Amino acid sequence: MEERLKNLKKLMDQRTFKDVTFTEKHRTNIFEKMNQGNEREEDIQLAVMQLLVHAKTGYELTIHLRGRGIRKFENNEGELYTLLHSLEQSGCLRSNWDATDGKFYELNERGKKRLKKAENQQTKQQVVFRELVEGWHD
Repeated sequence: MEERLKNLKKLMDQRTFKDVTFTEKHRTNIFEKMNQGNEREEDIQLAVMQLLVHAKTGYELTIHLRGRGIRKFENNEGELYTLLHSLEQSGCLRSNWDATDGKFYELNERGKKRLKKAENQQTKQQVVFRELVEGWHD
């Protein structure tokens, strides 16, 4: 963890959270909520990009997103295609039609680089948050 974040955590532990304690049940509830997929735009875009490492149609993508608990595009598929179009316009996706007139979307090299960067950033944020939460019960 970055030094400035460690210092912030230390100060928070000493001043703000010195009297705060969490039971194991509280900690479990917090982690469950963290993993629920509260459908933030950044999380949705990350999930879409992760799924498009391999070519998929919009329909297949919707099914996989639903499997991850993301329901934003149910009964609103147009919003998914708007997102796909914007990723394509930003140079992260390529799309092509197959012989059955199905349109497939897939990350290109630029998109894979952006995905890796986003995953690294998300991992850092999760580590900081978990360290803060775990430090509260000490």
